[in-house]
Amino acid sequence: MESMAAFVDHPAVVLIVLFALFVSAVAFGATVLRRIAVLSEHEREDFAIIQTSTLTLLALLVGFSLSMAVGRYDQRKTLEEGEANAIGTEYARADLAEATVNTKIKAGLIRYTKLRLADFGTRDREELGSIGRDTAALQAELWRLAAQVAQDKPTPIGALVVAGMNDVLNSQDYSEAARINHIPLGAWFLMILIALFGCTVQGYGAKGNARKGLLITVLPITVALSLALIADIDSPRGGIIRVEAQNLARLLQSLER
Repeated sequence: MESMAAFVDHPAVVLIVLFALFVSAVAFGATVLRRIAVLSEHEREDFAIIQTSTLTLLALLVGFSLSMAVGRYDQRKTLEEGEANAIGTEYARADLAEATVNTKIKAGLIRYTKLRLADFGTRDREELGSIGRDTAALQAELWRLAAQVAQDKPTPIGALVVAGMNDVLNSQDYSEAARINHIPLGAWFLMILIALFGCTVQGYGAKGNARKGLLITVLPITVALSLALIADIDSPRGGIIRVEAQNLARLLQSLER
């Protein structure tokens, strides 16, 4: 399962491997399977129904999975926006604290925003680990400062600062949870299996020279590209299509003015 999860997290690899598999499936159907079980002309009508049903089911699965991936992508964009809003709100609420604590909270939130921007921008595992440790340490420090405000001002003002800091920390958890929420591996297995079956059937039903022409690549490349696109959208760190932390970048510019 872990190897499969790592596989779909690299869309370029998904495209190359699946294209090779699907071409092989078409070639197998057009050569080996066609010799083992000869398809007579009076059986072609029934075969066409099976072929159409298989490809229709594959199209439905691809469309459903693409919808799932796009939904997760939109969720990650929304949560990044929410994270920037939470940080900006707490930065403004820091003015309610004493001057010494106020300065520390604001400086900490600026560093925190930079860490979150770096986290969105990098794909290096070692750097991500370092950013994660720095983020956890800074979160603990920010929470300590918010708790100090609540102790110094046991009033609704102190509670407001604490609640804002709680939103900042929770928003990061929500963003990270959305990143690890992918299309189930079972759906990937089913799509690839049905795609292999569909390519085999397509090759098996090809007539004459069609088996030697574009047919051997058209369906495989179409399906492989579709699945690679789904993998790309569903992979926040491994794909080309990923959420740009535009709201956090805009927030950092406004905080550093």
